Amino acid sequence: MCTVTYLPLGNNDFILTSNRDEDPKRNTIEPQKYIEDNVELFYPKDSLAGGTWIGISGKDRLVCLLNGGLKNHIKKSKYKHSRGIIVKQLLTSDDAVRYVENLDLTNIEPFTIVLVDWNNGLEAYELVWTGEEKVFEKLSHEPHIWSSSTLYDAEMKQQRKRWFADWLKEREVFEQSDILNFHQNENLGCRATSIKMKRERVETVSTTSVLKNKEEVSLKYIDYVAEEVSRLLV
Repeated sequence: MCTVTYLPLGNNDFILTSNRDEDPKRNTIEPQKYIEDNVELFYPKDSLAGGTWIGISGKDRLVCLLNGGLKNHIKKSKYKHSRGIIVKQLLTSDDAVRYVENLDLTNIEPFTIVLVDWNNGLEAYELVWTGEEKVFEKLSHEPHIWSSSTLYDAEMKQQRKRWFADWLKEREVFEQSDILNFHQNENLGCRATSIKMKRERVETVSTTSVLKNKEEVSLKYIDYVAEEVSRLLV
């Protein structure tokens, strides 16, 4: 699942937007406020696993999950726990970077996580777990795009990077409405690989966009299955 874009705006502000590519029959609860480990969390919930693929915490942190590491993998019959649980662990930890460095990912299905922290200046990180190796790197302060390795091969990823680069060339200022239009584009490439995609059992079921603008952090959630739009102020 997932196509994710990250747009730093300067002055410690940013927009992060995530398309969730999933079985449309898999139920999701719209974003709500939760209190976990005495920390305020805001996230949409996966009804089946109980975790989430994107969330914001009261610790001035955002965590976004993509399935798969650097390439597609052979799925095991059983794993220690859902990858979505790791998202909430990172959201509630006192020091996310130290938590990642000490995190034991043995018998966890491969994933990629984008971590954005603005507690002491804006910093963004990428965590990739291949199933054998943990790679954790700080990101440069420039736009990025990710596509899940479970759905998109290397050629498809490069094609999507080119689409994103073309989108960037046309803009001097980044607006949330514009990046939402990019994430809702069904006409790039073919329908199976477009940014808003659709295949036989998997399609883009929702788009979540987080905007940090000065002291205000807002989350916009578009549910394409239920045809509903919601917005949360964090």
